Amino acid sequence: MVKDNRDRVRRVLALTLGLNLVVLCIKVVVGYITGSLSLLADALHSVTDSANNVLGLVTNHLATPQPDREHPYGHQKFDAIGALGIAAFLGMACFEIFSSAVERILTPGPKAVQISPGELWLLLLVLGINIFVAFYERKVGQRLGSSILVADAKHTMSDVWVTILVIAGLIAVWQGQVWHLPQLLWLDVVLAFPVALLVFKSGYEVLQENLPWLVDRMAVAPEAIHAVAMSVPGIINCHDIASRGVVGRQVFIEMHAIVDAPDVATAHKITEEVEARLEARFAPVRVLIHIEPPEYKSDRITYDTASGQET
Repeated sequence: MVKDNRDRVRRVLALTLGLNLVVLCIKVVVGYITGSLSLLADALHSVTDSANNVLGLVTNHLATPQPDREHPYGHQKFDAIGALGIAAFLGMACFEIFSSAVERILTPGPKAVQISPGELWLLLLVLGINIFVAFYERKVGQRLGSSILVADAKHTMSDVWVTILVIAGLIAVWQGQVWHLPQLLWLDVVLAFPVALLVFKSGYEVLQENLPWLVDRMAVAPEAIHAVAMSVPGIINCHDIASRGVVGRQVFIEMHAIVDAPDVATAHKITEEVEARLEARFAPVRVLIHIEPPEYKSDRITYDTASGQET
């Protein structure tokens, strides 16, 4: 029996969510106090860290309940809808950052960013928290075999590099004030553009990862499903193969199988073996197989991309 680590994963996600919210609040407060566009953009980028934790908790919670009467195919699309909302928010935030940066460029004279050593120390504390979260999640995720934790650790690590970039820019702005070099004050505005692009990239990745749920895009190539099914003794051929969902989260597979079996009981055992092998390859997966007799001849596998006809 596979060990259920969902409770431990949930505790790690709850802890990292708390730390990410602390990071987000510090960045927002310091950003408004100093008037730093790049730091406010970095704060928006940090929103995705907290959002990923929330989505991870939702996904972790929905992994346990069985499909019910109202949702016979499960509840996974709810977190995909939430993710689309996050992507839309990040897109609007990116536009606001670009607009503010352009406005500052067009305004005569750079708007001074008031930064102090104390605020820089706060940002270094933020950096330390991000580094801890990234390494902690990756270590626990690898130990528990949790793809959610490992993926979230990778995203948090990207936030670490963005924060390093922003802190370096703010240190340069601070030194510009000390050395009376007004040219360095523009560095905060300049850094707002690449950080805004990273915010847009994060939103695009959220959209790219979750949109397949809502449009029922093919999850597994029909040729791969066909190869697994044909490896089971008693399967003569299979056709009309369709799949949807996301591998590693939930996959639904349907197919027609031509079975060489003398009775229904034997045919059932053969299809159960097909289901077991598909589960081992693409878990978690739900498989629906329509059994057909050996006399039914068909070489079709799935639908042709160009014409929409079966091939």
